[in-house]
Amino acid sequence: MTNRNQVNSQENDLPANQSPTFEAAWPIYALNWTSRRDKRFRLGIGSYLEESKNRVDIIQFDERTGEFRADENYKIEHPYPVTKLMFVPDNEGTKSDLMATTGDHLRIWQIFDDEVRLKSLLKTKEDSEFCAPLTSFDWSPHEPNRLGTAGVDAMVTIWDVEKEVMELQMLAHDKEVFDIAWGHVPGEFASVSADGSIRLFDLRDKKHSTIVYESPQPDTPLLRLAWSKDSPHYMATVVMDSSKIMVLDTRYSTIPVVELQRHQASVNTISWAINSPNLLCSGGDDSEVFLWDLQAMDKPVDGGLDPILSYSATSGVNNLCWSSMAEWVAIVYSNELQLLCI
Repeated sequence: MTNRNQVNSQENDLPANQSPTFEAAWPIYALNWTSRRDKRFRLGIGSYLEESKNRVDIIQFDERTGEFRADENYKIEHPYPVTKLMFVPDNEGTKSDLMATTGDHLRIWQIFDDEVRLKSLLKTKEDSEFCAPLTSFDWSPHEPNRLGTAGVDAMVTIWDVEKEVMELQMLAHDKEVFDIAWGHVPGEFASVSADGSIRLFDLRDKKHSTIVYESPQPDTPLLRLAWSKDSPHYMATVVMDSSKIMVLDTRYSTIPVVELQRHQASVNTISWAINSPNLLCSGGDDSEVFLWDLQAMDKPVDGGLDPILSYSATSGVNNLCWSSMAEWVAIVYSNELQLLCI
């Protein structure tokens, strides 16, 4: 990535050998990076095709050769577009090697040395052939048996993926739920919705939720939610079709502590650094990837906060994800995946 002071110079882009690129045969949307230390450079990508047949590939980047490997045994046919993909949170690699995807249903896949096998198909309505599409999910880092999904039916569903059963289903919002994120306390999670609110839940008290933020314009959908991995207080959210990112401190809700306003088109994706409470990465339809250092939030900044690093892709950025190795970020745009060294 490039220092923001160099944005208008001829050195805006990284040299090609510093940003390895993988090309898929289809547009990429879903993206995730494994947390396992023994699979450092393994990533999953999913297609977004407006048809019933879609794809998921698990690929590996080889540090020695600087090239990607796409194993035919790790290519999956997936019904309908993949709204999210995620590997089980398991740094030490002591659990079964699992991956989850959402679309029409929640699917849990088990990864073996020579194949990927569907382990379980979990439906929000077992007695119906058709279910409301799932928009997103998050896998609890504290309780890897627990996973939460969000749906267009305004429901949040908590699953026990080890027992392959629904643990809880609740009407979380007044409209579609677009994203969900687990917090820093086991059983705590938050969600965002088309009703314009962020709501905080605690499974120890299932009857109550707390609205930590509401959009100043009623029923303005909140599309994305990212909860800092290193700080229990900071969240970031994005309004649908907006170029702004709002950063919130849950101790002082109702108004953002800072609004990040340097994107020139809709922001599609936001992600906090794994081991820093201050670093946030964003990507948008303006083809820009920005790295923000939010340490400056505690003091006024004339003209708003500028990103400390930037990178220009060749088309709108659909998704991005930090690696557990803090210096690497993966981004996807069009049919390409690219690794950026921060």
